[in-house]
Amino acid sequence: MIIDIIEIEAIHSFSRLEFLKEVYGIIWMLVPIFLLVLGITLGVLVIVWLEREISAGIQQRIGPEYAGPLGILQALADGTKLLFKENLLPSRGDTRLFSIGPSIAVISILLSYSIIPFSYRFILADLSIGVFLWIAISSLAPVGLLMSGYGSNNKYSFLGGLRAAAQSISYEIPLTLCVLSISLLSNSLSTVDIVETQSKYGFWGWNLWRQPIGFIIFLISSLAECERLPFDLPEAEEELVAGYQTEYSGIKFGLFYVASYLNLLISSLFVTVLYLGGWNLSIPNLFGPELFDINQRGKVFGTIIGIFITLAKTYLFLFISIATRWTLPRLRMDQLLNLGWKFLLPISLGNLLLTTSFQLLSL
Repeated sequence: MIIDIIEIEAIHSFSRLEFLKEVYGIIWMLVPIFLLVLGITLGVLVIVWLEREISAGIQQRIGPEYAGPLGILQALADGTKLLFKENLLPSRGDTRLFSIGPSIAVISILLSYSIIPFSYRFILADLSIGVFLWIAISSLAPVGLLMSGYGSNNKYSFLGGLRAAAQSISYEIPLTLCVLSISLLSNSLSTVDIVETQSKYGFWGWNLWRQPIGFIIFLISSLAECERLPFDLPEAEEELVAGYQTEYSGIKFGLFYVASYLNLLISSLFVTVLYLGGWNLSIPNLFGPELFDINQRGKVFGTIIGIFITLAKTYLFLFISIATRWTLPRLRMDQLLNLGWKFLLPISLGNLLLTTSFQLLSL
């Protein structure tokens, strides 16, 4: 009898230990996701502040200056205000589509961050089909915008949703062809492999020099995918009030606002990964290669340096995108579609065929 009691207690203690191990495993699995979401949130807040400061500088006016030091907390104040504002629903619209649309737009973009290598071996999911997974997931965002426009029961909103879908289809194809050219050069679809292939030849191994035409097409297509000026036709305020987000208020309007900046950040990160060497600094050898060889440094120091280099390149591209907003006028819808179908698509296809030919000749 005593032996049975001891055995039962041992079984209970073993089951409790296994339960604690499972809980610990789940928590440890959620920690990287939480850190990634936290980093993305901070990145978006910095982008909003940078855009307001750069825009103020270009227009020779004073930017945000009251909310925190140098106005850096202005975006946080705006988000808090939207969080507590009333959430209105259109009386004759489809409330389910109206409510689901913003969530689809945000979630589809957030999932794309899982395949971004911020540093050496610092990635949430190193998949063999990484870049194509990004294209597949990001193509769901216009579906959310179309649902929002249709569910609003508003002609301006519906036109904005249709424009978003047409624009996304028009510019996703050239963008995909540019990504396919990069994959052919790297012999892989993994984002980590693409960065490591560029690191073999230092600064001149960047795909920016090997694919200059693809880089320009990718730049234009990513701006169009982000619906940034001069490609912000889905929410053109002179024509459609605010496009697909006309009927939105409160936190749902805030989700669209966040989605646009999330999309801009992920596009900038992919420009860095695909064309600018990712986390590698690529300093010439005379500057001390042993200091900047990220792959050979200690884990913590190398990871921090790699993240810093990746973000520096990313925010350089963000500066170009923000400056473009106040430099070029908005296109008409026919001009936007003509640029995508009549110019970028044939040029990107020719660039892919040229890249394929060079790869076959080099075998």
